[in-house]
This record gives sequence, structure tokens and C-alpha cells, in this order.
Amino acid sequence: MATAAAAASPAMLRLLGHDLRWAIVRLLAPGDLRVWELVNLTGQAPSLVSYHLSQLRSAGLVDVRRSAADGRDSYYALDLDAVGDAVRAVARGIHPGLSAPHPGDALPGRPARPARVLFICTGNSSRSQMAEGWLRHLGGRGVAAFSAGTAPTSMHPLAVAAMKEFGVDISNQKVKGLGPYTGESFDRVITLCDRAREACPELPAALHWSVPNPAEAHPADRDAFRSTAKELQTRVRYLLPLVSMLGDAAQQVLRAQPTPRR
Repeated sequence: MATAAAAASPAMLRLLGHDLRWAIVRLLAPGDLRVWELVNLTGQAPSLVSYHLSQLRSAGLVDVRRSAADGRDSYYALDLDAVGDAVRAVARGIHPGLSAPHPGDALPGRPARPARVLFICTGNSSRSQMAEGWLRHLGGRGVAAFSAGTAPTSMHPLAVAAMKEFGVDISNQKVKGLGPYTGESFDRVITLCDRAREACPELPAALHWSVPNPAEAHPADRDAFRSTAKELQTRVRYLLPLVSMLGDAAQQVLRAQPTPRR
């Protein structure tokens, strides 16, 4: 019988202990990336990056979604809840007291000023509005949340209804284009729409969240909006610890409003 000292290390620890897989996890933590972007950032061969992505997918730590802008491409997203559960399980295997608190429960070290975050999608009708509402709701006075669209339309009523089910009222938020924010500074600019990111590469978006458009469900399905609201709640919850560390760091200035390529 193996003793505790001779017991094999947890499979998850061995999975994350690989240098390239660890690098991929770290790179995907803030936002979603395509394979060629991971190749450029890691300097590794495409086949090697794809292999280790498949290992992370098999372990349930990474998801993939076909790009809504270019169906030949895909975005890879890290399941932060799954990673958190796995890491906490490893920690508990060492000592029960090592389990970490749930992310977003507390934000130590609030910045000296509210961190400014701008969410961008195409129509500013649902995803970016919901993200703005979640950040304002969860972040409180520590953040200033904004949203805009590259081709603004109108607020989708099912987005309002879905968020209301979660206790967040976004009915008074306004649909806006990028124009009003030209020349303004933001600590984080986040695109939630593949079309917004890929059609407007000049957007100063440090992060991208590849979130499907719930309005494209046919017929319009409230469950799709509920699912989007839940996903954005999770993503914003994990954004908050990053925002809390911004302090008075250098900001991004939104330049002239981009013209989407058709």
C-alpha cells in the first residue's frame, strides 16, 4: 500500500504543471484567444499549441466556440470556475485550510479612484449592456461601467427581462455608439462580440470575451438571454479582482470611432 508521502501527485497538478499548458491557461485567463494568437504569444508551433489546448479541453478547463464573424476560426475560453475548483481541490489535498475564498467575494485594496471599464459589442443591445449592468451591480463604488456598440441599435427587451430575473435592473441604461467615448480614458476595454473585434481591429481592446449573441436564437428565446446573463455574471465576477488591482495605472485612450469593415 502506498504511503501518503509516496502517493502520486493529482492529475490536475500534473496537467497544469506543464510549462506550455500553464502559459496557455495564464494567457486565456483575462479573455478569449484564437490559436494563432496563442502561437504568437507563446512562440510555439501551431501543432503543439493545438495539442495542449486539446489536453486542457479534455480536462474540462477550456471551451471553444466558432467565431461569429469568421466561421473558419474559433475562440478558446478558459472555464475559470472549473480551474478554481481544480486548484482548490489540489490545495485541499495538501491541507484543508488552503482552500481559497470564492473570487469576487471581496475586493481588497480598492483603487484610489473608480476603475473605468468599457464593454463593446455591435448593437449595444444586449451583451455589452448586460456586462455593464453586472459590473455596476457587483463592483459598486470601486468601478465605473460603460458600454457602447460599433453599430448601435436598441435595447433588447429580453436582455432587460433576463437581468431583472437576476436582480439587476438595466432598463434605464442607454444605447450608445463609440462616438461619445472618443478621447476618454479607460482601464479596461472589453469586446464581447467577434464581429466588433474582427471587423474593427483598431479598437484598443486589451481583452475579448467571445460571447454568442442571444438575439440570434430563433425564435427569440429567453433561455438564451438567461444563459448569456449567467455567463457574463461569471466573467465579470472574475474581472473584479483584476479591476481591484488597477489603482492609478496607465489608462487606454479610445481613439476616433472606428468604421467597421464590411
